Amino acid sequence: QVQVVESGGGLVQPGGSLRLSCAASGSISRIYTMGWYRQAPGRQRNMVAHITSGGTTNYADSVKGRFTISRDNAKNTVYLQMNSLKPEDTAVYYCNQVIQSLGRPTTTDYWGQGTQVTVSS
Repeated sequence: QVQVVESGGGLVQPGGSLRLSCAASGSISRIYTMGWYRQAPGRQRNMVAHITSGGTTNYADSVKGRFTISRDNAKNTVYLQMNSLKPEDTAVYYCNQVIQSLGRPTTTDYWGQGTQVTVSS
């Protein structure tokens, strides 16, 4: 079995910073793309950033220049450094990891439980 656990959300003032982490554990053979998504109340879940196994990154236009995604393959962990936070960044942030489990030929999308990020003065 595989588990994906997030940490690092919280309350921050506009202009502040937060760092989210998401670690996978269990029977893992390989991790492909890792990403972060967010969902504000009453809105659909949208991609924030993702990073391939080769390190190629992609960002939503709304966070370019402010957020940085990175990964530590030795720790099966993906990070999201969020700087210059704005009230419109307030949402529940979800981690996604595309994982091939040991002994299986296909991959599965695993989601974290979600972590609340609130940007408010």
